[in-house]
Amino acid sequence: PFYPEGAEAGSFLAHYATHFDTVECDATFYRIPSAKTVDGWRDRTPPGFLFTAKLPQEITHDKGLVDCAAPLREFLMVMERLGDKLGPILAQFAYVAKGKDANEYATGASFRERLAPFLALWPKERPLAVEVRNATWIAHPLLDLLKERGIPLALSAYYTMPAPEKLFAGPDPRTAELTYVRFIGDHKKMDALVAKLKGEGKRVGDWSALAVDRTAEMKRWAAALKSAAKGPVLAYFNNHYAGFAPDSARLFRELWDQVPS
Repeated sequence: PFYPEGAEAGSFLAHYATHFDTVECDATFYRIPSAKTVDGWRDRTPPGFLFTAKLPQEITHDKGLVDCAAPLREFLMVMERLGDKLGPILAQFAYVAKGKDANEYATGASFRERLAPFLALWPKERPLAVEVRNATWIAHPLLDLLKERGIPLALSAYYTMPAPEKLFAGPDPRTAELTYVRFIGDHKKMDALVAKLKGEGKRVGDWSALAVDRTAEMKRWAAALKSAAKGPVLAYFNNHYAGFAPDSARLFRELWDQVPS
């Protein structure tokens, strides 16, 4: 329902860009896009529009940051076609369960051992953000590693991660001037709620309207982020956060403007 009725998929991005000034590309997580695709993204958006993009899973998940110089080079080369519309690249990493590896679950030591040499490969001129989903990893070893290189820790409103008041009460998670925050939610719980609402005839489509009122939580995030931010703030929303990402993003923008500077 965010897009005009009957609109072709090829027109979605241009329409989106009339409402928002940045987008996070999830598609790049699954495969490196073609030059033609990236050129289309660039040409269908206005000056000043900003793309962020996930690192391909081949690099972050399949190779685990090891022996990935070739795909990294290929990915960055094609993404550079966006020119000044290319913002930070997001390196998203999976949650490590306690039952799978108790020590890694608690410390992230193996992850840091792989991350450090990868960051040495990373071109300094290209902004990068790093997202982890184990709350215990948000501690000085990881934060210091990122801070030394001026790389932001991507902050997440995710069910395994701390709420903003707890996040900012611990070691300072601000590792760079840029703040990158992702409102992700709980996929399983939201999918179940959406299915229930549809079954009861209270919802037309999967992602057709907000399903949960997260205004109070977003107010806390807006206040904490605006108070703590050292520079620009990029915020992105998933449909699973509250049921309809466009309305969540619009509401957050309104709540942000209400927070005293």
